[in-house]
Amino acid sequence: MLDKELLDILACPKCNGKIVVRDESGKEEIKQTDLEYDEKNQRLICHNCRLKFKIEDDIPIMLIDETESF
Repeated sequence: MLDKELLDILACPKCNGKIVVRDESGKEEIKQTDLEYDEKNQRLICHNCRLKFKIEDDIPIMLIDETESF
C-alpha cells in the first residue's frame, strides 16, 4: 500500500495533473486533478491522459513509456 503523503505529491508526468477547462464565455481555468490509486490492481490512473501507471514493490513506475492506455 502506498503512503498517503506520497500519493499527495505524485502527479501524472504527461499532464502534471492539470486540466484546462473553458467556461461558456471562453475563459480558461486550470484545475488540479489527482491520480486515482487502484490498490487492488496496483496501478495509479490518470483519467485526463487515460493512462495507467504500474506499482512494483510499492514503487510507482511514473515513466510514460511504461504505461497502459485505456
